[in-house]
Order: sequence, then structure tokens, then C-alpha cells
Amino acid sequence: MSSSSSYRQLFTLAGPWFVVIAFVARLPLAMAQLGSLLLVAGVTGSYGAGGLVAGAVAVANAVGAPLAGTLSDRTGQRRVLVVQSLVAAVGLTGLVVAADQGAGMPVLLAWAVVTGVALPQAGTLARVRWRLLAERAERPQLTGTAFALEGSVDEASFVIGPALVGVGAALVAPSGALLAAAALVVVFGLAFALHPTAELTRPDRSLPRAVGGPLLTPRLALLLTAMLGVGMVFGSVQTGNSVLATAAGEPGLTGGLHALLGVGSVLAGLLVPLLPARWAPDRRLLGFAASLLVLSAPLLLVDTLLPLAVVLLVLGLSIAPTMITIFTLAADAAPRPRLTTALTVLAGTTGVGYALGSSVAGRLADWGGHQPAYAVTVLAAGISTLAALAVLLTGARRPTTPGPSSTRQPQHQD
Repeated sequence: MSSSSSYRQLFTLAGPWFVVIAFVARLPLAMAQLGSLLLVAGVTGSYGAGGLVAGAVAVANAVGAPLAGTLSDRTGQRRVLVVQSLVAAVGLTGLVVAADQGAGMPVLLAWAVVTGVALPQAGTLARVRWRLLAERAERPQLTGTAFALEGSVDEASFVIGPALVGVGAALVAPSGALLAAAALVVVFGLAFALHPTAELTRPDRSLPRAVGGPLLTPRLALLLTAMLGVGMVFGSVQTGNSVLATAAGEPGLTGGLHALLGVGSVLAGLLVPLLPARWAPDRRLLGFAASLLVLSAPLLLVDTLLPLAVVLLVLGLSIAPTMITIFTLAADAAPRPRLTTALTVLAGTTGVGYALGSSVAGRLADWGGHQPAYAVTVLAAGISTLAALAVLLTGARRPTTPGPSSTRQPQHQD
């Protein structure tokens, strides 16, 4: 089965508007982190302070997303998403007003936490819906294709989101970009909550409650570590880009530069369903993570914007395939009744990594400029590579047992 045929089958399951709504619903999360960094850095004159607030948004989202996932497993996604969308809009607006009024760091951090806790993980929740749609249609092989689509859509959101922030910051101000994010989360967050596919996530009360195994298995812990490294790549690269662009007198290019990281990532992610079945996911993860490490190393050598643009474009080729493979392996490792919780924990780990990478890179950038910030990127890629190696080694020692999503493997046969 070709990649285009698989994607066409996906669209028949949910309709084209589901893809559009789910895509736009995740833009506020992509906009909030860079927007808050630029907003606070502009007010305080410190990239460290901006990175701290942006990191607070990410960490709060990492904490809030699994809680929302657990509630969604118990009650369905609709009610949870309605509350999240409204509170997130209030949080984004409050952060802008507090910054414009010159509020201190405790107040800014408080609004960042409110925002981060509430911002919906639309991409992760969409993955759960795709899996349920595929199961209902008795086409489980489409789940893997759906995960590839969602991985690329996630990356596209982190292309368009920062680009929107960059344009808004250049034409108006970072505050305008965050207010736009607040409007988007109200309109499209609620549309995503009210879409008919949300009904699939409601637990069937007529069935006995399933009992899952422990959520944090050693294998899932390694996958979380690999995703932590990917998140650190995002946070540190974003900070390094901002520092280098500002030093070059082009701060408005920050969003566009970071968007380049996602261009190659989107294209590579869409091609993941074409990978041969004989390339096992464990080995695939190690290959993609190692490429992330190799392709990040040239960041240590860039001093001007044009070479940076080229390096970012090439580096992006390894991002989405790495994340898609992590999500696929995690879905296999997670207890079936707690799938939403497990995937939101995984997505939240990206936020923790972003916060860690952004904060450390921001403080190092205050000290030594863009190169120490990019050194954090290379270190983060190394963490993902080591975790991927451990996944491969421990997986080789595991007995082969059919998992809850093992039927997805035929997706890779063309």
C-alpha cells in the first residue's frame, strides 16, 4: 500500500475537517513558548528570564497534560477540552497584561503556569482518536500511518506557530502573537472538543472496568528519556536562534529560523509509512536518534544566519521520524486502558525537555552567546541517542509477545 493511499483512507475515517481542526487547535501551544520567551525577554532585557517563563509554560503543560489525559481516559475528551480551552485563553491574556504592566517574575511565572497547565495537547488526543477510528473500521494497520501523519502535523505546527510569533513580533509585538494564540485556542480548541470523533473517547460504562499494568515500565522510561532529549533540542535551538538573530540585528527572523527546523521534519515524517517492515522500530529509533546527534554538531560552527538556516533545514530531517518512532513504541508498551495517559505523559516530557533546554541554554547564552546554547542541543541529541541504544539492547532481551498494537506492523509493507 502506498503512502498516499494510506493517507486517503485516513481522511475517509474522520473527514477532512478533523485534520484541519486538530491542526489549528495545537498552534497555541506552539506559539505560547516562543511568544512568552520573546515577550518577557523584551520586557526584562534578559534571555534567561524569557527562557525561565517559557520553560514554566512547558513544564506546567508537561504536568497538566497527563492529568488531563487521565481525566480523558475516565470521562472522555470533550468535557476536559472545553475547560482547558477556556482556561488557556485566560492564561495567555493574563500573561500579556501582566508583562505590559511591568509585573514581577513571580506574577509572570504564575500566569505562565496557568497557561501551561491548561493548553490542550491536541496532537496527542488526536492520536488516541485515530486509533479508535481505525479499530472501529477494523483497519488497525492505519494506526501507524495516522501516527506518522500526526507527527508531521505536530512538526508543521511548530513551523507555523513560531513563524506566526515572529511575524507578529516584527509587525506588532510579541503580546499580539500571544493574544492571537488565545483567540485560536478558544475557537479551535472548542471545535476540537465538540467534533463528533470526541464521542469515541467516552468510556463504555456497560463494560467492566479494565485493569492496566504499571504505567512506568523500564522500556517506557527509556522512551521518555529519548523524548526528553528531543524536547531539549527544541528548547535550546530556539534560544540559540533568538540570540544569534538578535546579535545579527534581525530579531524578527527568530520564528522563521526555528520554523526551518520543521520544514525537513514535516517532509521526512510523512514518508515514515514507506519504511520497510524489516527495519524494526527499535533499530529505526537508534538510527534516527544518531542522525539527530550527527546533524546537530554543525550548530557549534555557525556564526551567521545563512549557514544556520541550512543547518536547521537539514537537522529537521531527523526530528519527526525520531518522535514518530518513539510514539509508536510507547503505544505498544503502554497498558491499553491507560493509553491516553501514557501518550500525554510522553508528550509532556517533550515540554519538560523544552523547559530544561530553553532554561539552560538561555543562561549560557547570557554568559557566552549562541554557541553555548547550541552546545546544549548537541548534548540533548546525545541523550536521545543513548536512550535509543538502551531501548534496542533491552528490547533484544525481551520475550516476543503480541502487544495491544502489534497489528499495526503491516502498515510498513508497500
